[in-house]
Amino acid sequence: MSLAGKQVVVTGGTAGIGAAVAAHFGALGARVTAVGLNPGDAPPELDGIRIAELDVTDEAGVTSFFESLPALDILVNCAGVIDRDREFDLAVFSRVLEVNLTATMRTCTAARPLLARSGGCIVNTASMLTFFGGAQVPAYAASKGGVGQLTKSLALAYAPDQVRVNAVAPGWIRTALTAELAASADRSAALLARTPLGRWGEPADVAPVIAFLASPGARFITGAIVPVDGGYCAA
Repeated sequence: MSLAGKQVVVTGGTAGIGAAVAAHFGALGARVTAVGLNPGDAPPELDGIRIAELDVTDEAGVTSFFESLPALDILVNCAGVIDRDREFDLAVFSRVLEVNLTATMRTCTAARPLLARSGGCIVNTASMLTFFGGAQVPAYAASKGGVGQLTKSLALAYAPDQVRVNAVAPGWIRTALTAELAASADRSAALLARTPLGRWGEPADVAPVIAFLASPGARFITGAIVPVDGGYCAA
């Protein structure tokens, strides 16, 4: 699993799953840049990791950022938002799709020339809602369904350059995006009742799976969406 010397960019890398991924890749010897909107709020586990400010919805900013990199081996897309119960408003719906889906395409497109030079790879963040709907989060579910299909499509499109594109599909992971649900005893109990492993996931449960998909051990895997959900989707 050593990724020593690999050049890695993690979007949404200053919080939640993204921060865990950046820290894990750093521990494996990679040269990591974690990008986010509020780099000054990065957690302590990112000490020693390069932090940069980047708005993934800013096309010019994203293009400029990737053009400034001398090399890139791995892109991990973790930037994402959710807005429960408000996503039926079309303005909110559009914003969630812009961050979760369109920005994923934007960063993949901007990174492609560098990844083609290195024979690198992309790991996107899908969701268990890639596979079924969410009554309170129509935009989030639609965006993550889109990320799943985008991952498969780019895997085919980028294969001639030997660039692999995969995704993870996290389940109920304890982050700021799920804090409200985790804090509700009734709602948390209902979610865990369907989760065969019987607990909330942690960002550190997702990071090693992403690292595997980015490693030489996954060199013949592309177009895959790997659930990391304690068995929730299988239940």
